Amino acid sequence: MKKTGIVIVSHVYEIAEGIHRLLQQVAADVDIQVIGGVDQKEVGTSYDTALEAINNNSAENILAFYDLGSAKMNLEMAMEMSDKTIKIYDVPVVEGAYTAATLLQAGVDQESIEAQLEEMHMVK
Repeated sequence: MKKTGIVIVSHVYEIAEGIHRLLQQVAADVDIQVIGGVDQKEVGTSYDTALEAINNNSAENILAFYDLGSAKMNLEMAMEMSDKTIKIYDVPVVEGAYTAATLLQAGVDQESIEAQLEEMHMVK
């Protein structure tokens, strides 16, 4: 089974770091990469930082979460440039990433994680 990790893209550095801090408490063994803002001061997202987060994740299978539409767009473009298997989820970013991280930490299979996240699906 391929190792699975998490990537989170947010428009704000502090939001991304806060989510990362939360997830580290429940999923210490899961590789979680977060990107927030264009840099630590400027609000926004970029293709380059999304791709960097994907590439820096040690896993070959990535569960990706985002806060707003342009973050999703940058994840989609980065996904095209990566050899990794990446699934982007249209779920609330905190709840979705938390659910995925805790289930991955517990060793739950991908199919069951997908089912849990599907219940959270929302139109963003």
